Amino acid sequence: MRVIAGCVIIKDDKILMVKEGKESCYGQWNYPAGHVEDFEKISEGALRETFEETGCKVKLTGLLPIISIDYKNESHLLIRFTAEMVEENISYDGDEILDVKWIKMDEIKNMKEEELRGYETAIKTVRDIENKNTYPVEVFDNNKYSS
Repeated sequence: MRVIAGCVIIKDDKILMVKEGKESCYGQWNYPAGHVEDFEKISEGALRETFEETGCKVKLTGLLPIISIDYKNESHLLIRFTAEMVEENISYDGDEILDVKWIKMDEIKNMKEEELRGYETAIKTVRDIENKNTYPVEVFDNNKYSS
């Protein structure tokens, strides 16, 4: 099972989205997210991926419901943090990301399936935010334990 962590950064009824440059999802919008590396804390992975894909520094503010996804013969666990902007300095690697911009939640909900990466989870993300289906970030135990 792979763990994917990302940040849903919200400001003025908009979410900061990235336009993917990877071949498998080329041109699709997504919130900043990626695979958590071995021995990396999940929250740190979310912050790292957000910085790598947007150039922005954020602060985690909450947690959306965790989602299990079956994708290309692999199980993925998707952990979505809500976040607020600490330092907005949009910059990105043009090979992986084509664009970064703030998109209104209503616009996201009206996008076609081919416009959004992980269409169902992207729409669920907006609905979870609108319905205040979020949890305090403290429910996520960020400590590492050894056996």
